[in-house]
Amino acid sequence: MTSTDTRPTTLDAAQVRTWLEQPDGPRVLDVRTPGEFAAAHIPGSYNVPLDLVTEHRRELAEQIDEDVVLVCRSGARATRAGEALSSTGLPHLHVLDGGVQAWEAAGGDLVRGDGTWDLERQVRLVAGGIVLTGVLASTVLPAAKWVSAGIGAGLTGAALTDTCAMGVMLSRLPHNRRHYPELEDVLAQLRG
Repeated sequence: MTSTDTRPTTLDAAQVRTWLEQPDGPRVLDVRTPGEFAAAHIPGSYNVPLDLVTEHRRELAEQIDEDVVLVCRSGARATRAGEALSSTGLPHLHVLDGGVQAWEAAGGDLVRGDGTWDLERQVRLVAGGIVLTGVLASTVLPAAKWVSAGIGAGLTGAALTDTCAMGVMLSRLPHNRRHYPELEDVLAQLRG
């Protein structure tokens, strides 16, 4: 049943928590990687990774006729998922401002499991490792400093555009795709 409520597009953790306690609470779609979702997620949320949302937005929109709160780690991926779903004409989309981090900071419950590190932490590890290796290698081979410069430029571009090519690549690694939901399974959950 679709809500006639006029909640703002972006909601803080307290607003979402209060709304989830109501009988007409929204459906929560977590657009992080399956590994991140397995590590910690909001109780009752569904894992629908961002690339699945963007690739199959029409099929997903056909199964959603109620309010939806989109969640990710910090809000950036959830915002992109919202843009993709709203392009189908789907109303009643909301984003949890600050994502799972804000939810946890506000005292919200999380289901914890044995997932992988957050994607942002993985990016920091890989980028930092490449930069450190480039700097150390430049003591022997001076041109290696350009590897570090390239990573620095990429991170600067990622910050300016609020996108991250390294994060996209890391999200496709096997440990991040473990338990990757099939479209048919996600659609069945949304129908149920």
